[in-house]
Amino acid sequence: MVGRLALGITLLAFGLGTTGVIHGVAASDAVSVAHYVGGVALFLVGLLAFRGGDGVSGTGFAALGALWFTWAVGGHSSANAAGLFLLLFALVALTLTLAGGDSLGQVMHGLLFLAMLVLAVAAFADSSSLSKVGGWVAAVSGAVAWYAATASLAHWPTALPGRAARRGVTATG
Repeated sequence: MVGRLALGITLLAFGLGTTGVIHGVAASDAVSVAHYVGGVALFLVGLLAFRGGDGVSGTGFAALGALWFTWAVGGHSSANAAGLFLLLFALVALTLTLAGGDSLGQVMHGLLFLAMLVLAVAAFADSSSLSKVGGWVAAVSGAVAWYAATASLAHWPTALPGRAARRGVTATG
């Protein structure tokens, strides 16, 4: 739960900062959140997951923590360098999406992949419009991560409805 909550808060701060929807708040304002919550906290959660025998969560949170930490402390020398970093970030998110897990986790990582891919293209193309789209996708991914953590703690539904549920068929018949 802590990992998803940390990822959710980081993505919300980064995504909303990238969109420019809040006057005077930019993606660069999310640096301290990305550094400590997204970087350090996620990395530690990943190490604890490894210690507990959960290799998938350990890999995911440690990798994402390292990427957020690097984004926060590293200066990109060019738009192409930023685009490459975001593209590599997208590949990690794609790996986490394909690794499986619960449905909310797959949606969260899938949206993170899409956000980082759009932001990478935006950096390569120097497109502020695409950056805003990527920021919104990152914010939605953050909202899904936040919901997944909160739902788990509050005992809300965490599974997305399947085909059987949409047709009105229940598991018992």
